[in-house]
Amino acid sequence: MEAYIIQGYRSAVGKAKKGGFKNYRSDDLAVQVIQHLMKAVPQIDPKQVDDVIVGCANPEGEQGLQVGRLISARALGKEVAGITINRYCASGLEAIAQAVGKIKAGFGHIYVAGGVESMSMLPMTGYKLAPSYKANLENINYHVSMGHTAEAVAGKYGIGREAADQFSYESHKKAAEAIDSGAFKEQIVPVSVEEVFVVDGKRKTKTHKVATDEGVRRDTTVEGLSKLRAVFKKGGVVTAGNASQTSDGAAFTLVVSEALVKELKLEPIARLAACAVGGVDPLYMGIGPCVAIPKALKQAGLKLNDIEQTELNEAFAVQALAVIQETGLNPETVNVNGGAIALGHPLGCTGAKLSIQLLNEMKKRSQHYGMVTACVGGGQGIAGIFERL
Repeated sequence: MEAYIIQGYRSAVGKAKKGGFKNYRSDDLAVQVIQHLMKAVPQIDPKQVDDVIVGCANPEGEQGLQVGRLISARALGKEVAGITINRYCASGLEAIAQAVGKIKAGFGHIYVAGGVESMSMLPMTGYKLAPSYKANLENINYHVSMGHTAEAVAGKYGIGREAADQFSYESHKKAAEAIDSGAFKEQIVPVSVEEVFVVDGKRKTKTHKVATDEGVRRDTTVEGLSKLRAVFKKGGVVTAGNASQTSDGAAFTLVVSEALVKELKLEPIARLAACAVGGVDPLYMGIGPCVAIPKALKQAGLKLNDIEQTELNEAFAVQALAVIQETGLNPETVNVNGGAIALGHPLGCTGAKLSIQLLNEMKKRSQHYGMVTACVGGGQGIAGIFERL
């Protein structure tokens, strides 16, 4: 039985610790996005949803206590189950793939799938970093930092500082143009954030709305980027200006079986034609898409030139450039509205966010096949191919 994506929405992406969601829990954010999603498809009773699959890269602290279940109960009712999954930066896309797989296996008919992340409320490696002693003895690279993997990729694949800074500048430029043209407006759920604080011993509240991606630096120049200090290696390539931003966000899709699409006369927007993952040496984590993309293309029975647009997660400029170089992706069709360097990377949310962005842009351009791909912490890659209907 085929599975179809009926609709998808996301929040704006907030700047971690500085932006509109800095004091806002990710489960609160997810609830608003999911409720908006379900209202957009009134033919479906929220109680009919079989499961809510929530990707989250740091499911602890404010995102702990099985946050997927908490989100499902609050957004749709206690009758609807929820689960949290974690494939780091690929979690949001993995959630969609699992929903599709469950429908094709006959395990259910309606799934809400996506991801959330608050990088404001949780440190990058969680509250307790506890790497395995035995794993480190076997291969110290199992726990190498993401920044050091980017420097390793830059060295191995010959990506220089000038190219990385130019790529970053273009990401900001394209993202600013996309925001100004309203390219993201239809896919973003405006979220009202209430902050509670104390002034002179009295409880005060303040409300603001977040409806625009916050990460774009409009005054970015190549010259300015070139003056930034390398962070992970003396004389290295990776700087704060050519790496993805830490961010907060939520994004979810509604995935429904072919049988219910016909019964309820729904109008699907796309189907996930293929989704593949693969492993690489953790030291060169950023090259992960290079093993996932060929697998996904084979699953879908397609060639690379059949893919009309690609959302490649920009974990680092050097990583994105290396993937484009090694896979043969057409740079003109990659991240046409900018990427994570400008728009942010809310870890567990990103895969679903990029899928929603891709499908919206494909519609505007009347494109048929598009792809979302990302490197994944620990030395993995993911690639999902969407067919727009």
